[in-house]
Amino acid sequence: MTSRLLEWYAGNARQLPWRGIGDPYAIWVSEIMLQQTQIGTVVPYYLRWMEKFPDLAALASASQQEVLAAWEGLGYYSRARNLHRAAQIIMREFNGELPREIHRLMKLPGIGRYTAGAIASIAFGVDAPALDGNIRRVLARLFDVQEPARSPAGERRLWELAAENLPKGKAGAYNQALMDLGATVCTPRQPNCAACPLQQDCQAFRLGIQAERPVTSSKPPTPHHTVTAAIIERDGRILLARRPANGLLGGLWEFPGGKQQNGEDLPTCLRREICEELGVEIQVGAQAGIYRHAYTHFRVTLHAFYCQLIAGEPQPLQASELRWVKPVELADYPMGKIDRQIASLLSPLR
Repeated sequence: MTSRLLEWYAGNARQLPWRGIGDPYAIWVSEIMLQQTQIGTVVPYYLRWMEKFPDLAALASASQQEVLAAWEGLGYYSRARNLHRAAQIIMREFNGELPREIHRLMKLPGIGRYTAGAIASIAFGVDAPALDGNIRRVLARLFDVQEPARSPAGERRLWELAAENLPKGKAGAYNQALMDLGATVCTPRQPNCAACPLQQDCQAFRLGIQAERPVTSSKPPTPHHTVTAAIIERDGRILLARRPANGLLGGLWEFPGGKQQNGEDLPTCLRREICEELGVEIQVGAQAGIYRHAYTHFRVTLHAFYCQLIAGEPQPLQASELRWVKPVELADYPMGKIDRQIASLLSPLR
């Protein structure tokens, strides 16, 4: 089975900019970017990132704002913050070289069991298994894993299978072959079993249950939140708030506001939120737009309003920093997707 997989990979491997260059830093960056993100989205971000931060030293010496700006639009911003922190740790504690040992890699921010295995096997040739979404799906079908793939029992079984079938001395190629097979042939829907080099070994194919593997657990309904945001203008400048470093969209800039509570209309919600966040009173004016976005575990509908200060001077009661910014400068401040859409609306003001 393994020899057929590696033979298939030799002729069908995806051509990716971080492959074949032997740079552990590049492999690490690519693996972090690929967490929960499609490869087609990642490639242009990766190329821009490597141009701006070509090595560990460049990343470690950058400011967090530079790092977040380079990451903007890729989502899951904790990944960028963790890359930055880890680069500084590596420069300080590992003489600027990414460690090759699994246990040391897993002590770095943002590197879990899968990412450590991928980096160690691909960058350093360590005989380490890896288990991303593609590999999980391939193994679940090959071996007809009946436990839900994301359950503790399912995870344990899949890691065992990943390790048991690992060819000594070829772990990097093997892990990447499984990734590519899952991405291009053994896809989530309508897998191309006729083109699969492992068809004769696949228990799910033999039973005709490819569509039923991997087993998934039922998910609870996705919560939805209604949110408001204030575009506060004074003397030709717009007020931005910087989110606390930890948590959702940590370190990014936003237009201040927050969640609607039961019984509130939108203007009441926004006035309350601005009072709590900034310690000021505002007059809520015309609506600037309605924006929708889905995060990993919830969805939001955000209502933005043009507002005016009527009492008080804004203070960063909940934000880490406030700044009055000219509309022409908004592009210099890293933001989440919705706030960037609002900022784009304001660009004609320049």
